[in-house]
Amino acid sequence: MAGSKWRSIADDLIKKIDSGEIPRGAQLPTELELQDEYDASRNTVRDAIKWLTQRQLVETHAGRGTFVSKKITPFAVELSSRQGRGPGGGEGSAYVASAQIQNRRSSWSDPRVEIRQATGVVARQLQVSEGTRVVSRYQQRFIDDEAWSLQTSFYPMDFVNRGAERLVDAVDVEEGVVKYLEQELGLTQAGYQDLIAVRAPDQEESIFFGLPESASVTLIELSRTAYADGGEPIRFTVTVYPADRNILYYNLGDVPEDRREVAGPA
Repeated sequence: MAGSKWRSIADDLIKKIDSGEIPRGAQLPTELELQDEYDASRNTVRDAIKWLTQRQLVETHAGRGTFVSKKITPFAVELSSRQGRGPGGGEGSAYVASAQIQNRRSSWSDPRVEIRQATGVVARQLQVSEGTRVVSRYQQRFIDDEAWSLQTSFYPMDFVNRGAERLVDAVDVEEGVVKYLEQELGLTQAGYQDLIAVRAPDQEESIFFGLPESASVTLIELSRTAYADGGEPIRFTVTVYPADRNILYYNLGDVPEDRREVAGPA
């Protein structure tokens, strides 16, 4: 039927993608070439491409053309911690352990460290006055060399003054900052509160994650405030996860050991 011509074109292109005839990351034929190949009008071809784009099977880049989306194997990130007091959230050693369980390779950039004035949500979550100096540590994180998440943690500058001087070093804290603060200042992480939001990426995030210009991929933003015994905030961490490559999950209560890990969709 004439009304479903665009769908038959889309289905045929999907078959070619799945078979490898059109490889992942390759450019699709131009609109004119597709019109000739399928004996179809320009609008019919555009409807087929639009349908594939909405399902994130192809990506259109202005001035460059339409490309087959690369296949992404989701990475499962546990947001809870096994002991209820540890870092959790795919942070530090938990991030590495999750990758090892899933036979994936984790890596991360050296931290970008800045001393900033606390404003807005950072000041509120760390319970410091506006303008108080805080340390921020920003890292890019990768799975199998693909950009996977961005993480920024904020700590009171007072921690540095009290002896936790490695917070301002632009190198990774191998034992993890949570463990370091416990050893250096006696601050044991007793718990944390998570706020999870979904939003559109900004331009810098889109470039880093290689997201399509159609803005069809949203970001999951996890804001975590961690507290020491007695209720003192010890850090505020914001982690950004693209929704097309991450599965986020919690284990709460008595979960059987063989069911604690999530390897991804079947």
